[in-house]
Amino acid sequence: MAKKFDVVIIGAGAAGLMCAAEAGKRGRSVLVVDHGKKPGRKILISGGGRCNFTNYDVAANNFVCRNPHFVKSALSQYTQWDFIAMIAKHNIAFEERLHGQLFCEDSAKDIVAMLLAECDLPTVEQRYRCDVHDIEKTENGFCLKLNTDAIECESLVIATGGLSMPKLGATPFGYQVAEQFGLKMVPTTAGLVPFTLHKEEKEAFESLSGIAIPVVVESEDGSNFKENLLFTHRGLSGPVILQISSYWTPGQKVMIDLLPDLDLAETLTAMREKHPNQSLKNSLSRLLPKRFIEVLIERKDITDKPLKQYNPKGITELATYFHQWSVAPNGTEGYRTAEVTLGGVDTDELSSKTMEAKKVPGLYFAGEVMDVSGWLGGYNFQWAWSSGYVVGQNA
Repeated sequence: MAKKFDVVIIGAGAAGLMCAAEAGKRGRSVLVVDHGKKPGRKILISGGGRCNFTNYDVAANNFVCRNPHFVKSALSQYTQWDFIAMIAKHNIAFEERLHGQLFCEDSAKDIVAMLLAECDLPTVEQRYRCDVHDIEKTENGFCLKLNTDAIECESLVIATGGLSMPKLGATPFGYQVAEQFGLKMVPTTAGLVPFTLHKEEKEAFESLSGIAIPVVVESEDGSNFKENLLFTHRGLSGPVILQISSYWTPGQKVMIDLLPDLDLAETLTAMREKHPNQSLKNSLSRLLPKRFIEVLIERKDITDKPLKQYNPKGITELATYFHQWSVAPNGTEGYRTAEVTLGGVDTDELSSKTMEAKKVPGLYFAGEVMDVSGWLGGYNFQWAWSSGYVVGQNA
């Protein structure tokens, strides 16, 4: 005999737990299942173990989605202030970092403990190390096989996340369910991920590993971010590269302003007047890491000679080079190190007000499994909270 629940939620991550708590508060009988050993695994390792759980400043333009309006309803139904109020209710100490990013002062474990406390309701059951084998649509909802048990539910919620960080158990399960029920998909790719470089550039720049430079990076579609760029053994990383990676497609270049806070032509002209015999290398090493300048000279990208040997045209060309340093990445590090998955269940298939599949009554999606990805800075968690809340109110 199949056991019956009002709601079955597959995935015990940020969105799934939020959804379970909200559905449970409505008196719905809820079963949360996950194939992992414990809940909230991605929460626990996020933000260096401190969890960047939201941001003071959240708007629709902080998200990448084929339909830029899709996120607006959920974000307005459950805002960052609502989540901050929950944090306050549970007495979790937090701190603000750059750009309004909010982190736990102590540990990401506090967030998981809070969500589990919110789910601690008589109507909410959780099962771990649990595999879902079959899902069938029935007259009254769905029938699932969990390990060896048959389960029936009115509403089925897919909160299984994306493909990023496979070590934490990421699988394409959610996409397979969507496809089983005939929902369109947006092709998936790694987002918020470091770039790798072509062999020649990689070999030239790998000696700079660990060096960071504040820059502005722009993609070919005009998206741009100002933050630190970090050289790595494999290529380029740092917050600014992770951000722009969500707007980059293979084959494209990115434009990097290496000196966004000054006019290099003006600065070099003033230096030339004051110290005409000073070498270009020494002049630029006052503005950028010396080793970086040396690599550019070794590569013959720039020529080291006294400033007095540079005429106004030469100085303009140098300024253009540094303000518009062009890099064509070889690719990205992929899902292994990606913080999110771009693409997923096409949002045109879902109601933006409830997250229910338009063609399949009772089937809901929450979190990263759909084609919504946030910027770095707490936005992906806010999407998990907002979408999870909305589904919890409707499933």
